[in-house]
Amino acid sequence: MNRLIGFVGVFAILGLAYLLSNNKKKIDTKLIIWGISLQIFFAVLILKVPGGKFVFNSIDTIIKKILDFSVEGSKFLFGNLADDSLYFPTDGSWPGFGFQFAFLVLPTVIFFSSIMSVLYHLGIMQKVIKVISKIMQKTMGTSGAETTSISANIFVGQTEAPLVIKPFIDKMTKSELMAIMTGGFATVAGGVMAAYVLMLSNTIPGIAGHLMAASIMSAPAALVIAKIIYPENSVPETAKENIELSKFSDDANFLEAIGNGATEGMKLALNIAAMLIAFISVITLLNWVLGLISFGGINLSIELILGYLFMPLAFVMGAPWSEAQILGSLMGQKLVLTEFIAYGNLAALGDSISPRTATIAAYALCGFANFASIGIQLGGIGSIAPQRKKDLATLVTKAMLGGALASWLTATIAGILI
Repeated sequence: MNRLIGFVGVFAILGLAYLLSNNKKKIDTKLIIWGISLQIFFAVLILKVPGGKFVFNSIDTIIKKILDFSVEGSKFLFGNLADDSLYFPTDGSWPGFGFQFAFLVLPTVIFFSSIMSVLYHLGIMQKVIKVISKIMQKTMGTSGAETTSISANIFVGQTEAPLVIKPFIDKMTKSELMAIMTGGFATVAGGVMAAYVLMLSNTIPGIAGHLMAASIMSAPAALVIAKIIYPENSVPETAKENIELSKFSDDANFLEAIGNGATEGMKLALNIAAMLIAFISVITLLNWVLGLISFGGINLSIELILGYLFMPLAFVMGAPWSEAQILGSLMGQKLVLTEFIAYGNLAALGDSISPRTATIAAYALCGFANFASIGIQLGGIGSIAPQRKKDLATLVTKAMLGGALASWLTATIAGILI
């Protein structure tokens, strides 16, 4: 029954995007149909087809194995503080000292950033991006530049992906700008994805494969939502063209790629650490203030309020009514706060929610769409194309909401199949 309700969720999410549209008469129905069809195709291929499931399981195994390698580097630096066997001992000899985010999760961001840098240096990621971009461009009829940027978002972050189309941003239409921004908000970078895998590996089976599936499915979803919110009303410069990707980096060799990737990963890890300290402290303060207010005998909290606010949407996305408030709370936390906080709370839920709802949540939270990311996108893309800052500022709030809708659309379609 919950799977059937998911079809209602698809139309509900598309309806919300329609309400945000600036030109409802210009919406390209064919593009929407092809985009949703691509999402379903990717989902069925990854989650249901034997060959796709084999690849899905292989990706999950490979990513988890790579995570084991990252722990070795952490142990050299932090010693036993990076030994996860001491966090929750299975022999019952002592209670352990709990999950240490700084010593386990943040080092994986640095390591995976280096891995991604090497893959780009070798030209492997560029080839993968080109294949995905061509599939979406041929079927959906979108421009070469916007499709390439969104394809790059599957693997890199919201400010790095536009670098591959840097020469074209100045002359992009507003619809194209909306698309590349929505794509940035709808997906996550490889480095932080590794962190989510580590956080959820004991909660959701096959989490690495699920998060990779979420990123792939959210690429066409981002184009669908963006083209509903801001339909194309002119001819883009790269319409029906395959473009050459700009250099993502100028690393001279393999070793420099490792070093530069580690440096970028360290910046990201420090940013994540600072953000979590600030946001969690502020949430605790606000919850303390709300706790002083008793409403009908209920102690109010940010999580509780967000849960009830997003509960109806969570229900039509496929969560049973008994768990819709929990999923709604996680969705709200991701949007208002950050996805790291939401994923942390999802991991803390453990067995208190069903595996299916937990998996839907993992898909729904897989994106950078939150208010904190608005400044990141404006600063990142604005530095690449300073003369488009005014247009970017005009579009960014709707793009952020569009990114959230794209992630939720992906979660809804995945929920129908799992």
